[in-house]
Amino acid sequence: MVALSTYEALRAFVAEREWQQFHSPENLAKSISIEAGELLECFQWGAEGEPDRVRQELADVLTYCLLLADRIGVDADTIVLEKLDITRQKYPVEKSRGRSEKYDQL
Repeated sequence: MVALSTYEALRAFVAEREWQQFHSPENLAKSISIEAGELLECFQWGAEGEPDRVRQELADVLTYCLLLADRIGVDADTIVLEKLDITRQKYPVEKSRGRSEKYDQL
């Protein structure tokens, strides 16, 4: 049996249910926000959160992020690495190590 990539598994899951019709970029972006709120809710009353619930909610957030990336035709790994390069320039190690200030405050 050949293992599917995450994108392939998501595409198959969505296709089997004919959910593509509901996955406009707008709807997927809304779903990311909704699921991120549910992830945050895990920490509403304590810093730790229940590990299993955190994992489930984080999976929901990541799933919608990957679905949106796929829908708009971008590779998640590529855009994350591109953004990391931009952020690396804004937060050079010698100025930002151990500090939480925004780049324009360093």
